[in-house]
Order: sequence, then C-alpha cells, then structure tokens
Amino acid sequence: MPFEQITDPGDERIADYRALTDVELRTRWEPPHGLFIAEGELVLRRALRAGYRPRSFLVDAKRVDQLADLDTGAAPVYAAGQDVLEKATGFHVHRGVLASFHRGEPLTAEAVLAAARRVVVLEDVNNHTNLGAIFRGAAALGVDGVLLSPSCADPLYRRSVRVSMGEVFALPYARLEPWPGGLAQVRAAGFTVLALTPAADAVPIQRLTAAQRSRAALLLGAEGAGLSAAAMAGSDVRVVIPMRRGVDSLNVAAATAVACWELGRDDPL
Repeated sequence: MPFEQITDPGDERIADYRALTDVELRTRWEPPHGLFIAEGELVLRRALRAGYRPRSFLVDAKRVDQLADLDTGAAPVYAAGQDVLEKATGFHVHRGVLASFHRGEPLTAEAVLAAARRVVVLEDVNNHTNLGAIFRGAAALGVDGVLLSPSCADPLYRRSVRVSMGEVFALPYARLEPWPGGLAQVRAAGFTVLALTPAADAVPIQRLTAAQRSRAALLLGAEGAGLSAAAMAGSDVRVVIPMRRGVDSLNVAAATAVACWELGRDDPL
C-alpha cells in the first residue's frame, strides 16, 4: 500500500487528527468541517462498509501492512511513529489505526420513523461513552433507529464511535426537533412513547400490552437527571424496569439494553 511518511506532528496533512482528546475543540472542528474520526481497524472497516467516504488514513508505521487489502480510493494514507502520533492526537494510539471520514447528509426524524418498527428516543444524553453503548445495545437488540434531542452528544464523535464498535454506522438516527414537542411527531407516526422512569407507580415493562409493544418508542433521559417533566408529559406510558435490593436505577445504557431486550424478546432471530 502506498503511503506518505509523517515526521512532524504539526504537519498540516494530518490536521484532521490534531488534539483528538479535546472534546470542546473537536466539537467545534468536526461537524462544521463535515468530518468524523474512526479509531481502530474494525471500526474503520465498518465505516467503509456503511458507505462513508474516507478523507485520509493515519497509521502507525508498523501497521501499514494490515490495511493492505483496503480500497482507500483517492484518500491518502499517512504513516508515522508512535511518538508523532501521540504528539499530534494527544493520546497513545494503541490501536494503531485512525481514519478521517466525510459525514453523510443527516437524516430527518420523519425518515427514521418511516423505516422503523421500534426506536429509542434520547433526551440530553451528552456522555459520549453512554451514547456509544446505547447505539451498540440498540443495534444488537432489534431497534431500528435512534432519535436525539438537540442537546444530545454527537454520535459520530470518536469515543461514541469506538464504544459503539461502529454500530453508529449501522443504525439510522436523527435529531428530533422541536424538543419535546417533536414527540407528537413520533406518536403521529404510530408509535407508543414509553418513558423509562424509576417511579413506583410506573407500569412494569414486562406487563405492557401487545399493542403498547408493537410499535414502541423507548424514551430515556440523561444519567442522573433522568427525563425532564416536559418530556415525561409528552409520553404515552410511564414504564419501570423492576429492580431488587433497593437499587433504584441503572446506567442509561444498561437500562436501554434491558428495555430493548424485553420488548424484542419474542422477535424471530
């Protein structure tokens, strides 16, 4: 595979990869420039398979051969030593492979809903690790799409992509606006909005009726704060995951996975 050697961490050819651990900087840089970063060979291969167009690749010089079978198209491949990679990116690139990709055109909430039977709707989930884990669990457990309030984190941020193991590329998603008024659009599309809450008077999720399960939109809030009162008011049914030993709540990614499994447990594999 032909590649260009990089010896200076300040080389403008690798500007896409600069300061990858600076969340504020990356948030200001990536979406306006229409790019995102994939970390690790498995993740970047999934991005390619999903049809995302690469801008460039940045590889540990010792690992260039492991990408020899890739069709990189017109995207350049840059190779550098670990010291240069670390200085440029701000962390030890232990997976040895990074890629910069063009973002696609964002989907609309209408398009996501039209192609889905079951969706997850998130309010103010701004932790990238939780968001990536939610996408991975939702993809594995039969969800067809994800809708995000305007305050949610970017699913294509590097940490979200990595934690999801590339499942953010497989699961359609869109921003739902206005918030929480957009929940009316979800209901109008034929979904029952199920608000996850630890409230003692909520319906245990395993007791939902067949009608409530058939086209479900699982609504979850941020870690700790949970759903806002306005979002809760926009739901159809308040639902609880019964728990033992006095535990009153789960991590939002874990709660999403449990709820998705319960709703899809009778689905054919």
